[in-house]
Amino acid sequence: MLKKVMVTCAVTGAGDTAGRSEHVPVTPKEIADSAIKAANAGATVAHIHVRDPETGGISHKMEHYEEVVERIRESDTDVIINITAGGGGDWIPSKEDPTVGGPGTWMQTPIERHAPVEKLLPELCTLDCGSLNFGDQVYISPYGWLQEHAKMIQDAGVRPELEIFDTGQLLLAKQLMSEGLINEDPLFQFCMGIPWGMDADPETLIYLKNRLPEGAHFSAFGIGRQQFPVAMQSFLLGGHVRVGLEDNLYLEKGVLATNEQLVDKMVNIIQAAGSEPMSPDEARDFLNLRK
Repeated sequence: MLKKVMVTCAVTGAGDTAGRSEHVPVTPKEIADSAIKAANAGATVAHIHVRDPETGGISHKMEHYEEVVERIRESDTDVIINITAGGGGDWIPSKEDPTVGGPGTWMQTPIERHAPVEKLLPELCTLDCGSLNFGDQVYISPYGWLQEHAKMIQDAGVRPELEIFDTGQLLLAKQLMSEGLINEDPLFQFCMGIPWGMDADPETLIYLKNRLPEGAHFSAFGIGRQQFPVAMQSFLLGGHVRVGLEDNLYLEKGVLATNEQLVDKMVNIIQAAGSEPMSPDEARDFLNLRK
């Protein structure tokens, strides 16, 4: 186990969860406020998606990202901002014509996905390392697009968090590294238990950990009731952790959570085992982030 552990809070996500819990933040102000509360509870990193304030659904509007980031930066609370760069990859084939996207499809090019990162320059951003049957849709992230996207992130001086949803995506990320598109000592996030990606179990996590490139850092999360079991497994294996309402709505069975409650619960687990959450400044030094 690490003596200092990065705790990421995935604040809101893009899933259909806003109608299932009143605690899921929707507006830019709510998202920023929730990220700040999570940081005050011990989160090192705030992972940011944005939503349409009117519908609660997914949004890719620059103005929403700008407001969230500005509100966090203008607050007195320090937290590392991690903007998703995986938006605009949802493909749902039309039943009438499978060559075109049906309702719910939202595709963006790598340049469009990268736009909020390019403009706002967070310290971290995600890079989803491959395509996946994601529930009832397909998430599209082909290798050529990833090459282009990884280069833009690298040129912006932002550190990518390499999101791995299935085991083959780790090989793809290592190929990007071999081409010089990902810098040394990469940061991986293992995304476990998402239909139809990899299982959320110790065997899969050990498999991934044992195949990491030399010098790599890793974190892991599970969805729903697997959130804390996977986080604890990651911690015990020498990794970092992620919790938050993007992945899980409950503090315990039948009890809806806030982001700060999930972070506080994770921090208590880490401290009970003799470790401490890593501060944002400690993480900046640890990951060699641009100040």
